Amino acid sequence: MISNILVSEIVCRQKEYFASGDTKNIEFRIQQLNKLKQLITDSEDRVYQSLQLDLNKPQFESFAAEITILNKEIDDALKHLKCWSKPQKARVPWQLLPASATICPEPLGVVLILGAWNYPLQLVIAPLIGAMAAGNCAIIKPSELAPHTSGLVAEIIAKNFSPEYITVVEGGIETSQNLLSEKFDHIFFTGGTSVAKIVMTAAAKHLTPVTLETGGKNPCIIDTDIDINKTIKRLTWGKFLNAGQSCLAPDYLLVNHRIKDDLLAGFKQHLQTTYGDNPQLSPDYARIINYKHFDRLEKLLQADKIILGGEKNRDELYIAPTVMDNVNWEDKVMQEEIFGPILPIITYTDISTAFAAINSLPKPLALYLFSRNQNIQKQVLESTSSGGVCLNDTMMHFSLPSLPFGGVGESGMGRYHGKASFDTFSHYKSIYKNPQWLDINWRYPPYKGKLSFLKQLLRF
Repeated sequence: MISNILVSEIVCRQKEYFASGDTKNIEFRIQQLNKLKQLITDSEDRVYQSLQLDLNKPQFESFAAEITILNKEIDDALKHLKCWSKPQKARVPWQLLPASATICPEPLGVVLILGAWNYPLQLVIAPLIGAMAAGNCAIIKPSELAPHTSGLVAEIIAKNFSPEYITVVEGGIETSQNLLSEKFDHIFFTGGTSVAKIVMTAAAKHLTPVTLETGGKNPCIIDTDIDINKTIKRLTWGKFLNAGQSCLAPDYLLVNHRIKDDLLAGFKQHLQTTYGDNPQLSPDYARIINYKHFDRLEKLLQADKIILGGEKNRDELYIAPTVMDNVNWEDKVMQEEIFGPILPIITYTDISTAFAAINSLPKPLALYLFSRNQNIQKQVLESTSSGGVCLNDTMMHFSLPSLPFGGVGESGMGRYHGKASFDTFSHYKSIYKNPQWLDINWRYPPYKGKLSFLKQLLRF
């Protein structure tokens, strides 16, 4: 644990360094982003090792869902940073000429990034990229539940960046509390809703703006008009990637009753193809992060409703890819975000009832629809609200820097990725400039006789 005094010293030093103006220099930002990208490349093997130790994460998943995402984010920032940073001209009505107006992005100052354990590298470095691109100093608090990756991030940052610019603070709940007691210029949090409320409460004491990336129960609607094999492949990939420990994972299925039997038969065959007869032996299947989450997930399993999987081994933190059928809305598995390899199925007969069920719950971080019917695609976009949507796929929208990522309602607030990250960590300063060589007295007291002129002026 790091004491309050030490945390205060770190924040103070960063504020002093930010005041020097170094981070505002565009070339400095580009140089630091290039350095970060090189560090990720140089540390690739150690990243694989850390993620394997923390989550038994397959190397392929580590590369695709952690390293590749970060490299794409850095490349996008480097490509567009000079454009993003330029002051933008704003329209001035002719009545106010010869005045001019501009909008100038400027960094916020010192920001705090609180990461999550499920993608412990990506979920701290991706927002850091936005903070660096915008010209901020940053303090990073990785999740203590992924200690090997947390330690790697701390080592890499400490060896290559000045602590006055970027610092990693490791520790548990008390360290987070000490950090949250400080006044930051922005707090970026990824994690669960309950902790997000604590973060927002702490931020409110200083009127600090926050970005909250939380989650929720992401629905996945399965229509009859689908390519069933492609649907199953894309759905099972999104659900069981990282053993289901993804905030974007499909949480439950709403399946048209006419296609359910075909879907279940396809699931059985595809899961065997993907993970073999015994997924516990598969090198491509991750593990639950710790015993606490294993025990939580175990309580969601209902033996009488498991039709695929259900095997578990607490010593190895293993829960098999599991499908549960004939689930109803009152079952425990439907009362919380699953965040694990359990897939409940609920059937529907009319698509409108599926929409109504989704709309009766808190707005999810993502919504998925598998259907080739364009009318149904249009209906789901118009009839529901979610942080993002994938049509005939799962999770892939997260990989595009061009798509702002974030939740709505209880699933989060604020956006990042690509320019949205730059915007999140920037203040857009409005600037009005009026030269002194012309000044008409229409706006100054005394006002007698000027109101009619003002009304006439504003009509044009």
